[in-house]
Amino acid sequence: MGEKVLVTGGLGFIGLALARTLLRRGMTVRLLDNLSPQIHGAVPRPELGALVEQDVEVMRGDVCRRQDWVSALSDVAAVVHLAAETGTGQSMYRIGDYTSTNVVGTALLLDVLANDRHQVKKVVLASSRSVYGEGAYRCAGCGVVYPPIRSLDSLQAGQWEALCPSCCGPIHPVATPETARTSPASVYAATKLAQEDLVRIAGNALGIPFLIFRLQNVYGEGQSLNNPYTGILSIFSHRIRQGKVILLFEDGQESRDFVHVSDVTRAMALGLESDGGDGLTMNVGSGVPVSVDTIARNLQRQFAASRALVVSGKYRLGDIRHNFADISAIEQALGFSPKVPLEDGIERFVQWVKTQPIAEDGPEDGLDRANRELIERGLMKA
Repeated sequence: MGEKVLVTGGLGFIGLALARTLLRRGMTVRLLDNLSPQIHGAVPRPELGALVEQDVEVMRGDVCRRQDWVSALSDVAAVVHLAAETGTGQSMYRIGDYTSTNVVGTALLLDVLANDRHQVKKVVLASSRSVYGEGAYRCAGCGVVYPPIRSLDSLQAGQWEALCPSCCGPIHPVATPETARTSPASVYAATKLAQEDLVRIAGNALGIPFLIFRLQNVYGEGQSLNNPYTGILSIFSHRIRQGKVILLFEDGQESRDFVHVSDVTRAMALGLESDGGDGLTMNVGSGVPVSVDTIARNLQRQFAASRALVVSGKYRLGDIRHNFADISAIEQALGFSPKVPLEDGIERFVQWVKTQPIAEDGPEDGLDRANRELIERGLMKA
């Protein structure tokens, strides 16, 4: 596909990385972004770099305005819809904002495709592993199970690990396939699942091929270092460089699936170039669980940090304990497998971070403010 691709949220971390990937593969790109201050700062400075000299167009607009969609969709052959409000904790009290941007914004895209003339031949949606909730586990007696979100009572008691929903016995996490039961534990997750349903139903009805990618924890060079909702590698790196303590929630042994942004953008490009994944919902991850404690220690080593980690015992309501992806479906459909090992990816990330200015926070940085807001609303243990 050498035609024009619209990338929403195109000036964000994944959007800019995707634009570079698509340009290298011979596509032309239009980037739509509202330049949200939470992501880009009070005075936006998009990291366009060499993109400005290539076949890329930048359009400032909002996915919540229909006319902006009409303008952005003019003469494009495909849409990669990345624009979204992110952050599970924040979503629990900014419910209207998250629903408006994520759900209504997606509905407006589909409304234009249903009612206006266009040339769109494919829609790619960036969804989230959060739609699974806790994901898949295995119980020695009951087989594969899907535990509900952990209760307040269990968290208050320091019972971090989920238990079998059938026999209440111990369970261990296994790779979560796309066929797993969905069980959103946050408003953010609920809006991502709603996006999926809208794209799937409308895509089938309108005869427009679509792909839905459930992204795991995406990290890499170019990630925002100031947004407290952007991911733990950025959050931990920011605090290490400021000489602040890294506080690990719970016991630090909760695990996630970390995937480098270059692998994510390659998966999206493959989806645009091939019809092998059309109509499918696919996990995009490494398929490997890594504990938060391991990530923090790796970053400390890379930055030669001297301050010890602090296991805080704090918790946030709605947080999952473990989740990692079964990536066999995307391997079969698109021939995709991740190429960047975590150790290499973190080294690349840290080398990039070292080239960035250190933000001058006051006594309370963005993470402190975000946590305070959760505590004030009873969503996090003080």
